[in-house]
Amino acid sequence: MKSVLKIVGLVFALLVIAVAILLAVTFMGRQTIADGFETNGIRIVKDGMVSVGVVAVGSGQVALVDAGNDKTGAAVLAELSRRQLGPDAVIAILLTHGHPDHVAAIALFPKAQVMALEAEVALVEGRAAARGPLPRLFPATRTGVTVTPLRDGATVTLGETQVGVFAVPGHTAGSAAYLVNGVLFLGDAADVNNSGDVVGAPWIFSDSQAEDRASLVGLDQRLQRDGVNIKAIVFAHSGVLTKGLAPLAAFAQKNQ
Repeated sequence: MKSVLKIVGLVFALLVIAVAILLAVTFMGRQTIADGFETNGIRIVKDGMVSVGVVAVGSGQVALVDAGNDKTGAAVLAELSRRQLGPDAVIAILLTHGHPDHVAAIALFPKAQVMALEAEVALVEGRAAARGPLPRLFPATRTGVTVTPLRDGATVTLGETQVGVFAVPGHTAGSAAYLVNGVLFLGDAADVNNSGDVVGAPWIFSDSQAEDRASLVGLDQRLQRDGVNIKAIVFAHSGVLTKGLAPLAAFAQKNQ
């Protein structure tokens, strides 16, 4: 019996090590999260391995882009405190997608309207499981979150601020990008590497890398067509680019 337990323990340890190596390789070469980056009333807050966008939308009101990986919300609450605000100041949470590291602190903001693309609602609410190679190992679990569905191409008004909504499926079926005050939030649909190049979503967490690449190409085409002025591109697990739309356009050119 002891030998069996030892074998089981060894196998488990090897699996943990293998996953750790995969994660290290996946995120190796990415720029670090730009904690404290600020532009046009938006501030990026680092919450461990992920970032949260805090957006001023009116007097004493903010919206969040994603809700972080920490259930205590320490980094976000500290940012609100810096602004002399409390949790009730958060009137909306715009989710780029429903993976656990982007939704953890939702419960801390009871006055917030939680929004996500319609195709992502079931994942956020825990009525459907994720489909990526690693996320699919974890079953769906009800979250108690009620989500307001958004549609691709919509413009959402939050206080005094307008938010453009774009579908970028691939990382998850309902992955979304948001355009706020000239800042484009891409969530996990893309990352930026140490060379400043946009790279697609990591395979280990994504439903379909091919669909993700196609979505990013399509997003670039839409923004180019509409002449949208992009001041910064924000990535959930890596840095911020301030070279306009050029980095996304370069990615699109390589992947068309």
